Amino acid sequence: MKLYAAPLNFRGIAEEFEVPTDFSAQLHAEAAAATDRYAGQRRDIRDVPLVTIDPLGSMDLDQAVHIEHRPGGYRVHYAIADVAAFVAPGSALEAESLRRGQTIYLPDEPARLHPEELSEGSASLLPDVDRPAVLWTFDLDEAGEVEHFHVERVLARSQARLDYDSVHADYLAGRMHPSIALLPEVGQLREVSALRRRAINLRLPSQRVRALEDGTFELIVEPRHEVMDWNSEISLLTGMCAGVLMVRHGAGLLRTLGPATREAEEVFRAEVRALGYELADDREIGEFLQTVDATDARGMAVMREAQKLLRGSGYVNLASGEPEVHSGIGGYYSHVTAPLRRLIDRFATEYCLAICAGTSVPAWATSRADEVVSIMEQTSALASNVDRACLDLTEATVLAPWVGHNFDADVLTSDAARKRARIFVTDPPVLAEAVGAPPQGTTARVSLVRADVETRDVVFAWPAD
Repeated sequence: MKLYAAPLNFRGIAEEFEVPTDFSAQLHAEAAAATDRYAGQRRDIRDVPLVTIDPLGSMDLDQAVHIEHRPGGYRVHYAIADVAAFVAPGSALEAESLRRGQTIYLPDEPARLHPEELSEGSASLLPDVDRPAVLWTFDLDEAGEVEHFHVERVLARSQARLDYDSVHADYLAGRMHPSIALLPEVGQLREVSALRRRAINLRLPSQRVRALEDGTFELIVEPRHEVMDWNSEISLLTGMCAGVLMVRHGAGLLRTLGPATREAEEVFRAEVRALGYELADDREIGEFLQTVDATDARGMAVMREAQKLLRGSGYVNLASGEPEVHSGIGGYYSHVTAPLRRLIDRFATEYCLAICAGTSVPAWATSRADEVVSIMEQTSALASNVDRACLDLTEATVLAPWVGHNFDADVLTSDAARKRARIFVTDPPVLAEAVGAPPQGTTARVSLVRADVETRDVVFAWPAD
């Protein structure tokens, strides 16, 4: 599914939002020279056959996994890149990471959190090389629930760099890599566990701008294979255990997300019905979302509209704030699985390591905890704005030649007083505003009346001319 190719330049968006896209020569040199600060303090687990699963071509590999049977259930090994081993307190690398907060993904160039020498080199869990890592070990029962977990610093060696498409093909052919042969089984058990927690897993489709060889770009909705959801369940498991560990000990950094309001739920249910789905008033939204095909055009719209259910995301330092749950997860949660791409993961991990080892959390982590929380809140808003701007620019650019043409659209909401509607154009897949108030829940014929590249604004009108 794609929205016609067009020439695009996202440099203006990077400049508008002041997103740094390169590093100084000094930072490149420091990253290239950085070595493991914890060498000699690690347990050797190079015999554990870990593998990574990421989008095709990825080099910044944060996580590696291995799953095996054990008496009464499963054992999951989950290795995370140990970025703190390379970023020394007081270094220029630390200062730059505090300035950036997280990797921001522009379609034509990622604005990385760390120089490539680290993010795609010595800190990345690339295959067939020894790497410092933080290992989470989970013992799950037959229902996929946690019986015990532990985290420690290790020396690891990934056996293979797998990608989602090939793993999906292997799953369909019944020949998955032995290290993840149990991933479908454990992933599905964790999905059932999420239902028991009344979690709302959005399973957001990856709608992104992709560069083509001829220099143009296209807007695509990437296939969302089951393996993506199962792999995500392992990451969610890790973040939940980290959150529980921190709350039990009254120290750490939580990721929080407020619950949906009754009004938001009512609007969402109406939009879902307008898209042709059946959603009874007494059915749990989280259960319903697990049945939606997020790669279908209307399924994509459902998932994007479901984002409105969960508002007020943030972070909490337990040293200065009260524990708050993550409503999307259905419990306490912490970001600890993507330190190559998020600043806070590096700091939160240190709390977990110290708690499990019975030692004090390093001063470099505790002294900057409030600052890190503030940085993450600011840069998360920035990342969201940049992502939205890139998508808006692409939609406006590729739709500009079609101003005056008519399109079929599902009417999600309609406000007769304001003469405004929110619509979903099915081909190409675009969520947009419409002038006019066609009946909610119907399919309307609308005209594209504006596609302004300068303002990145797209507007349709009803009735069509």
